[in-house]
Amino acid sequence: MHVAQEMVSKQDLLTQADKAIGDGDHGIGMTRGFEAVLQKLRQKKFDSVGAMLQDIGTTLLMSTGGAAGAIFGTWFRGAAASLMDKMIFDSDALANMLTDGLSAVKARGKAKLGDKTMVDALAPAACNATAMKGHSLEEALAAATKAAQEGMETTKNMVATIGKAKSLGQRAIGHPDPGALSTYLILSLMTEYLISRDS
Repeated sequence: MHVAQEMVSKQDLLTQADKAIGDGDHGIGMTRGFEAVLQKLRQKKFDSVGAMLQDIGTTLLMSTGGAAGAIFGTWFRGAAASLMDKMIFDSDALANMLTDGLSAVKARGKAKLGDKTMVDALAPAACNATAMKGHSLEEALAAATKAAQEGMETTKNMVATIGKAKSLGQRAIGHPDPGALSTYLILSLMTEYLISRDS
């Protein structure tokens, strides 16, 4: 619930990021989606990691609206399939969540590394998480978050080749992709929760 609550609080940050290279609705959409996720998490108990991710994905898909709803919903729904029997969220589950989610996002949006999308944050995060399988969740999540942040930062130097920012050409340079920023924030907030829980 921490991630959902904090993502709601990031509305202004995400709105400003999207105003720079899009139509400015990313923050509003993500807030709407995660408010619905928060309500769902408060109402329901889940019998597996996969079941929870499936519900989060479906809720984002139905509530966020626009391209963000489709892509972030796809991430979580794609992540759920291999975790339906998983009861504990550990480093192996994190790796599956990111790699399977990445595959689903790429299949749906047809984006690849360098296109200035959330894939530029999600792909390196998935790579680091896979390398950290078997380590503690704290170590794996820290590595994935660091990679996502670095990937998000690289989008500042990219010209978008897909999505709304494509029409801006060189004018998109200097600004991070809002989807990549949201991807990094989600992982960063997961890390933040884990640290606060264990302290």
